[in-house]
Amino acid sequence: MALGWKLVLDTGDPHRQAVFWAEALGYQVEDNSDLIERLLAAGTVDESLCVEFQGRLFWRDAAAVRHPDDPFDPVSGTGLGRRLLFNRVPEPKTVKNRLHVDIHADQGQREAMVARLREHGATLVRHVKEPGGEWTVLTDPEGNEFCVA
Repeated sequence: MALGWKLVLDTGDPHRQAVFWAEALGYQVEDNSDLIERLLAAGTVDESLCVEFQGRLFWRDAAAVRHPDDPFDPVSGTGLGRRLLFNRVPEPKTVKNRLHVDIHADQGQREAMVARLREHGATLVRHVKEPGGEWTVLTDPEGNEFCVA
């Protein structure tokens, strides 16, 4: 039996990372604001756990993105399929990733995709051309490596 999963990334700024990766992957930033507002109104959570970002409420220490075609929980806004969850941590990234995302551009569109991602905060690391393929290594706004092939 296949299991559900999500990729969790430690980050200093979960909301900024969510916006970057939503743009990079064509995903949607999850909207948990209705749930957060209900929990605040009921006194279940304290306002200190929340933050306003881009005009809506988010959890202060977490944000997520989900594939736009996958199901989601209409009550919480949480994706039930392919998603990335960004959790705030106090320490900065210090070493090379042991796991990274490969983004597959349409044929002939890699350079355009790299340029678009750089406009949204990615940094070019290097271009690789080997007998087995060609790709571009970049980092996201917090220095996490990823590739565009």
